[in-house]
Amino acid sequence: MRNTIILGLIFSEICLIACNFTNSHFKQSKLKTEIESNFDTATFAGGCFWCVEAIFTELKGVKNVQSGYTGGNTPNPSYEEVCSGKTGHAEAIQIVFDSQFVSFTDLLEVFWQTHDPTTLNRQGEDVGTQYRSAVFYHNEIQKIEAENFKNKLIANKIFENEIVTQIVKADVFYKAENYHQNYYSINSSKPYCALVIKPKLDKFRKQFKDKIK
Repeated sequence: MRNTIILGLIFSEICLIACNFTNSHFKQSKLKTEIESNFDTATFAGGCFWCVEAIFTELKGVKNVQSGYTGGNTPNPSYEEVCSGKTGHAEAIQIVFDSQFVSFTDLLEVFWQTHDPTTLNRQGEDVGTQYRSAVFYHNEIQKIEAENFKNKLIANKIFENEIVTQIVKADVFYKAENYHQNYYSINSSKPYCALVIKPKLDKFRKQFKDKIK
């Protein structure tokens, strides 16, 4: 309960910082139409992309989620190549979201509460650099928000162990093969989905019931 309250306070403070930063840099933004300006992109890696995709797909304001590969050095890698650990890519998701309904800070809160950011290159039994924890920021605002959120988590000792989440500039994102897209919704009865994804999804739905579609 203490950690939940502290995390809520952190979330509120980060929102305030983000708002102040956004206002101070508003004049530097490129001109967009009113509709276009509401949409933004976020990219996260938090273990198997099937798990992360299933969670963020259910958030209000999230318009699209794609599973893919980013942060590596091999152009257009295959799933098998990424799993070899030789391409340097992380399994990741790329989100298009409507900032009128969900903020980047909202996404960060969900991200850090739905995976273990203290295990290096590992989530549960999924082991390898492709399963690393990372925030791939698309602009300076996202970078600052992510760093502030992470620093607050550290300062308030939300996690017993060191947070190893990387905060790095977004790189080329390669969409994964079609059979990886919407994996949980299509394959919910498969063992990995039932034993690994469903418990995470149930916990997320309970914890963020006011933010799901």
